Amino acid sequence: MVDIHSHVLWGMDDGARSLENSLAMLEMAVSGGTTDIVATPHANAVYEFQPALIAERRAELQLHMEGRIRIHTGCDFHLHLDNIQASLADSKKFSVNGLGWVLVEFGDFAIFPNTEEIFTRMRSAGMHIIVTHPERNWLLRSDLARLERWVSSGAFLQVTGGSVLGTFGAEARKFAETLLDKGLAHFLASDAHDLQRRSPRLDHVRAHVAGRYGEEYADALLRTNPQAVIEGRALPSGPLPPPEKRWFPFWR
Repeated sequence: MVDIHSHVLWGMDDGARSLENSLAMLEMAVSGGTTDIVATPHANAVYEFQPALIAERRAELQLHMEGRIRIHTGCDFHLHLDNIQASLADSKKFSVNGLGWVLVEFGDFAIFPNTEEIFTRMRSAGMHIIVTHPERNWLLRSDLARLERWVSSGAFLQVTGGSVLGTFGAEARKFAETLLDKGLAHFLASDAHDLQRRSPRLDHVRAHVAGRYGEEYADALLRTNPQAVIEGRALPSGPLPPPEKRWFPFWR
């Protein structure tokens, strides 16, 4: 599996706290079947995005892991004015491996009314937009039609694996299922912050999704589509073909 959203770099944000913590999280990811993981430190009003330090710490972790997992870099990009301007000036700065895919996070208090225009400008500058964990944002949960418009116009959606399993509550789980049912989710990722509640393991998530929707759908969300992101390849826009949900989900 390929995990495009994690906070495994120590001391960068509210994720891993130490080098030892980072290594333990990576070991856990490996044990769950993850072959590639993208370290995506926050870029928001609280945490400064530091590309040089990110590259340095990624290299140190990669050395320690001795090739058992490939570590990539990106950003948990908060959509605010300074970040938007910086991304338009340098489309590679915040993108995964500098190849164009940008993970965009929304705050819980407001959504810009001109968000679709902002997305259009970012795409024109060479970026592919991935909206992260909409199922965990009550403003986005309250307006499915808005997400459908975004997807139809070329944005992609990433659901947190833990949401599918109920880690973030019943509302997040229900909305995650709605997105999966409709083919509106393009990626599942861990958004790992620690070793407990928000861990980097995705094997249980994959088993659940494969049991409920089939192996092909699980593979698209956890391997094929994420692989395109780390390689900087384009994906077809719009919803995925909605899967045929099984009557008796596989529980593990």
